[in-house]
Amino acid sequence: MKPSGNTFALIYEVVRQIPRGKVATYGQIAALAGNRRWARVVGYALHANPDPDGIPCYRVVNRNGEVSSAFVFGGKNRQIELLEADGIPCPDGRVDLSVYQWRRVTADYIRGE
Repeated sequence: MKPSGNTFALIYEVVRQIPRGKVATYGQIAALAGNRRWARVVGYALHANPDPDGIPCYRVVNRNGEVSSAFVFGGKNRQIELLEADGIPCPDGRVDLSVYQWRRVTADYIRGE
């Protein structure tokens, strides 16, 4: 599946689902939006986020749990502040993914598929 005009909308819908106190990675969002190879597209979409209050892009980190050095809505320190306000510690700008990564449970998972 190639990115289309609807791709950003799919990405935003997935990001809206990340609960308070959890984070997701760019690759994780890409996979949930339809193509695990869209990690960079996720970055572009979040950089163009039209509704930062409704689409919590600060809850997306890289595969190592690191915050973005180019966080568009106030920089790296602002992303850290927002995550810590959600109850997610960010020592040295890094989130412990083993504790705070969102594990989305789908209907397929529940059915054992």
